[in-house]
Amino acid sequence: MEYIIIIVSAIFVNNIVLSQFLGICPFLGVSNKLSTATGMSGAVCFVITLATLVTYLLNQYLLVPFGLEFLQTIAFILVIAALVQMVEIVLKKISPSLYQALGIFLPLITTNCAVLGVAITVVTKEFTFGAESHMLNLGQAIVYALATSVGYGLAMVLFAGLREHLALNEVPKSFKGLPIALITVGILALAFLGFSGIV
Repeated sequence: MEYIIIIVSAIFVNNIVLSQFLGICPFLGVSNKLSTATGMSGAVCFVITLATLVTYLLNQYLLVPFGLEFLQTIAFILVIAALVQMVEIVLKKISPSLYQALGIFLPLITTNCAVLGVAITVVTKEFTFGAESHMLNLGQAIVYALATSVGYGLAMVLFAGLREHLALNEVPKSFKGLPIALITVGILALAFLGFSGIV
């Protein structure tokens, strides 16, 4: 039951983009086309999940035992940067078209605060399940990271679909571009707010 609560909470209730406002830069920058939004969602999903696994293990078996918790942020940023470089190399070999489409936003995953935010949340925040509060174990941490990245991808794909639809409609000149995109994100966030009573 705890895993279901984690999944529903991370995807719908506490969506990392629409509720916590993390990862806005690539969210707005890559969501012009559904294809690039899907590719970016996949890359972010992979990086968030793998970064959370590595940073959790690094924290539990190196930083905490040696009293180096104050190095968490720096160590986590280095791990995330290395993982993004790995994803970039793999994408360049496997899918050059997606690599070209993502452009500058692929290296921006390194500075995507959603990736770092999930890694830090997993090792510092206590989660409440029923009457108990405790830190996540490794399995719960990976499920939380995967569900959070799925929520990020869901929000990005929905938003990209809405932006493609908006591009076909007549929008007043003063609202074209970023203003209508921000209004659309606000309405999408209100839609996700409806899930807040579930968990």
